[in-house]
Amino acid sequence: MDSAKNLPVAVIGAGPVGLAAAAHLLERGLEPLVFEAGPAAGAAIEQWRHIRLFSPWRFNLDAAALRLLEGSSWESPRPTALPYGGELIDSYLAPLAALPQIASRLQTGARAVAVTRQGLDKTHVRNRDTTPFVVRVEHEDGETRDHTVAAVIDASGTWSRRNPLGTSGLPAIGEDAAADRISAPLPDVTGRDRRSFAGRRVLVVGAGHSAANTLISLADLAKDEPDTRILWAVRGDSAAKVYGGGDSDGLPARGQLGGRVRRLVEAGKIELHTGFGIASLKALDSGVTVEAVDGRTLDADVVVPCTGFRPNLDILRELRLNLDPAVEAPVELGPLIDPEFHSCGTVPPHGAKLLAHPDKDFYIVGMKSYGRAPTFLLATGYEQVRSVVAALAGDREAADTVQLELPETGVCSTDAGTSCDVPAPAVGMPTAAGAFPPSASAESGCCSAPVPALVGFPTGLTHGRSGIN
Repeated sequence: MDSAKNLPVAVIGAGPVGLAAAAHLLERGLEPLVFEAGPAAGAAIEQWRHIRLFSPWRFNLDAAALRLLEGSSWESPRPTALPYGGELIDSYLAPLAALPQIASRLQTGARAVAVTRQGLDKTHVRNRDTTPFVVRVEHEDGETRDHTVAAVIDASGTWSRRNPLGTSGLPAIGEDAAADRISAPLPDVTGRDRRSFAGRRVLVVGAGHSAANTLISLADLAKDEPDTRILWAVRGDSAAKVYGGGDSDGLPARGQLGGRVRRLVEAGKIELHTGFGIASLKALDSGVTVEAVDGRTLDADVVVPCTGFRPNLDILRELRLNLDPAVEAPVELGPLIDPEFHSCGTVPPHGAKLLAHPDKDFYIVGMKSYGRAPTFLLATGYEQVRSVVAALAGDREAADTVQLELPETGVCSTDAGTSCDVPAPAVGMPTAAGAFPPSASAESGCCSAPVPALVGFPTGLTHGRSGIN
């Protein structure tokens, strides 16, 4: 980054990891320029502000961000409290974004649509490493402008691109045309979005814990709105993955969640359809007909897609990336996070070295760095940006010294779109170095998509060995 040291570092996305990156850049004497597509920091979290996180406050705060906030009149939340998404915004992200050091460098309503090298497409080699980047941004004033920067940290997440309802990774035939019959992935069924679901036929698609919690919320709604009909379609032959081990489950909250869904199905409150791989959707005047690969059909008024998320790589087409062919994460990271073999806790801590791409000084961090894998830990994202910023500052020793201690086992849902909770240290907040104390408790947890905490423990599915992180 030496040849462009007077240029800012672009950070794409003003969620928890993006703002943490900005805080670390400021501490290193580098100039951040943060682009947030939404109207305010944490815009994606705003979509699920009604959801309660599993991890207490002390695991949701970045060390560098804390140091910035502690220099203001900010009041730290109670470390052991479990925040809702809205509280994460109101009590942390919004105050952080409002600090003069961050606010002066944050542009909201600014959607990054392309990243490239100045004057070079991806086929050109000469002087590539020393050529600045250009980030093309669509601004809320209607203008599209190019911003020249020294480096790029893409922390844009995956919320904007859910997995399709169809099989084989493709949208079902007619899915796009039926878009107005498909809800957001984590609707506020009993609150903000109540009118869209009350007294209607609702089809929930997916076998993860986002689906389970949506089903439970719909069942609660149906108590007051008895005309509400709940349909549930899963691609597999059974819903055992969601039910878990019931009362004998090693994770109490997972057993509670799965057990409640099972009881609702057995009581006829939820109409379960297994082996229902979706082939097509046909929008009707009063709803939508959903057809399975085997020809079965279901009629619904609204479909809730609990199918997980994937990264938007379109904006990076002119960069030289080295991505794992399966999970679309950086190639050296991909095998370490493949959900076929790993859970949150079995993914080793990592930093700039594993996140590097052939285009020098470009990094994907946060949930997007995990591609299609749902095993991302929020604490891992904070350690990623600490390491990446150290690398950009030329402090290779700090960049290569990964400071986060993670447990050996973990639990994660397979339908994640945001992040897991993090392993709990015995006491306190992150240390000044950004790490958690090595005496991390073995009785805390990680989750995947943000889902309500029943008793403060995770409820995700295990990959490999089970246990509470």
